[in-house]
Amino acid sequence: MVIANAIIYDIHGQRRADVKIQNGIITEIGEGLVDDELIDGSGCYLIPALVDTNVRLKDTQLSGKNLTSLAREALSGGVSHIVLSGDMKPCVDNEITLEFVQKHYKCENGAKIECAISALNENGQLSNIAVLLKKGGRALYTNLNDDYNLITRMAQYLQMAKKPLFYQAQDKSLFESGVMSDGKVATVLGLPGISPMSEVVHIAAMIEIARYTNIKIVFKSVTEPRCVELIKQARANGVEVECEVALHHLLRSDEACRGFDADAKINPPLTSETKRLQLIDSLQKGEIHSLSALHQPNSDIHKDITFFDANYGTTSIGEYLPLCYTHLVKTGIIDMAILVRLACATPASQIGLRTGEIQIGEEADMILFNPNETMKVSHHHSLYKNEVLSGRVMIAIQGDEVTQF
Repeated sequence: MVIANAIIYDIHGQRRADVKIQNGIITEIGEGLVDDELIDGSGCYLIPALVDTNVRLKDTQLSGKNLTSLAREALSGGVSHIVLSGDMKPCVDNEITLEFVQKHYKCENGAKIECAISALNENGQLSNIAVLLKKGGRALYTNLNDDYNLITRMAQYLQMAKKPLFYQAQDKSLFESGVMSDGKVATVLGLPGISPMSEVVHIAAMIEIARYTNIKIVFKSVTEPRCVELIKQARANGVEVECEVALHHLLRSDEACRGFDADAKINPPLTSETKRLQLIDSLQKGEIHSLSALHQPNSDIHKDITFFDANYGTTSIGEYLPLCYTHLVKTGIIDMAILVRLACATPASQIGLRTGEIQIGEEADMILFNPNETMKVSHHHSLYKNEVLSGRVMIAIQGDEVTQF
């Protein structure tokens, strides 16, 4: 198979060349390559497929149907590798549920699916972390913030396994009392707000845990500019921490909640326009290390209700690459090479994978993306519903498997 006439974008920048794939491996990169199977990529970008390590299933319910649906939707959005968050129902806290997810690792024409291990079981006790990480759990997930004895024990297992902690910073006592970010919009709408302290205080504490225990922590869906600054300072001091930001917090502010739009009720909540612009500035300065679509889909029965009662979350992974291209690349905030690093290479490295390059000898895991096409967001529970986006995923190449959209 030869993909001809496309512009290649990877972490090293751009170049125009043909790419030849044999038995799922890139064997040649050059000009005028020939093969019986030719894909004309004229006008398109050929990029490494995206990786998202912060994905949830519909209604957070772990089922075969939800896994298959997610895999195919993700690939249509340019994502070929997913790591499920650890807060599913049931959560992955035992070998049976882990094996269930692993049986759905790859479906035809879909993304690969793996999972983070829930640090705690349903009884609030430590799960069998050592065994689950050894058997393929990509990371350990927790939002625990009030029992440092348990957190220290988690760290000991992570040290042995040499795997990261995925940490969602939120104070349950504050979070359960509010439904959106505290601020002017919440006041106008008469809705209880969530204090930014529910993120800042616990990220500060967990940075010290990372410093003391010498483990790697990836802070998931950071929304507060102050937290980005804390993580930056810690990294300068040699602490192994990384900052992930969800696409929604770069593209939308809490103004989207006006009109009580339940599709704008996400977790963590959208913040003010001032903070959104500060996050954009941090992105351009390289202080944000990875991105996520923060896909949190819900059934109609959980969204077609009042804002206060609606579930958190929005659907987004099926439009991930077009959203990134439209709002971050086409606007000049970042370029395609930086996008590949943020949405592919760095999240992959967090789970021990190496990707982000299109080069000879690598397994083919690429997306042919046409920036000149458009697509309309059709899902009625998307934060971006009815928006017309620039760019469309045309083809996904995973080894010998070619999926056209």
